[in-house]
Amino acid sequence: MVREKISGEILVDLNEKNFKFIIAKGGRGGKGNSNFATSTNQAPRYAQDGKEGELFDLVFELKLMADVGLVGFPNAGKSTLISTISAAKPKIADYPFTTLKPNLGIVKYKDFKNFTVADIPGIIEGAHLGKGLGHEFLKHIERTELLLILIDITTEDFISDYNILLKELSNYSSILSKKKKILSFSKIDLVSKEELQKLQKKIKKEIDEDVIFFSAIANKNLDILLNTLWKNIESN
Repeated sequence: MVREKISGEILVDLNEKNFKFIIAKGGRGGKGNSNFATSTNQAPRYAQDGKEGELFDLVFELKLMADVGLVGFPNAGKSTLISTISAAKPKIADYPFTTLKPNLGIVKYKDFKNFTVADIPGIIEGAHLGKGLGHEFLKHIERTELLLILIDITTEDFISDYNILLKELSNYSSILSKKKKILSFSKIDLVSKEELQKLQKKIKKEIDEDVIFFSAIANKNLDILLNTLWKNIESN
């Protein structure tokens, strides 16, 4: 995105490969005195000055382009997921905002197919206002085909978490609010089988949509997750 710095006006959106756009036109070249020579005046004492070109103060804003954007609170397991399903190696640790820059991973799918996944820093309440790293990185998932929402299965209030994430996406951009979203719960290896079954029944009762439960570390249900992502990418 190329913007005029002072007004913030978008001059051009370079969103296609090999797309070209002239932002500032060059000035007119001058003509030296030799251009005005005649048979009777071989060395005229006259020349034409050039004119200055257009001048702009610009801001270039990078927006990553990916098929899937990962959305979730800090420590929801986004970086662990992208490192497991792709060759991307983001920094992973047990504290908020370990991810400080967007990461792109290429997922190799069946029959030599592949798709790209973008991992951005965790979203917190108020991200659309610039809190945390909101404004700086929410822009990177505006270009994705779909959003994968990750919620930690051990959260105390999954409904509140889910609604906050949806609210932040909607408040930041109407583009994000309209995107296809897939809801998933991560880190299912941290709860017992019996507890997981209870949580699944509760979640499906409270949230009327398809939900995927997985663990990237334990490699549980990743095949279901990837199949669902690919199916939705293909249908978009």
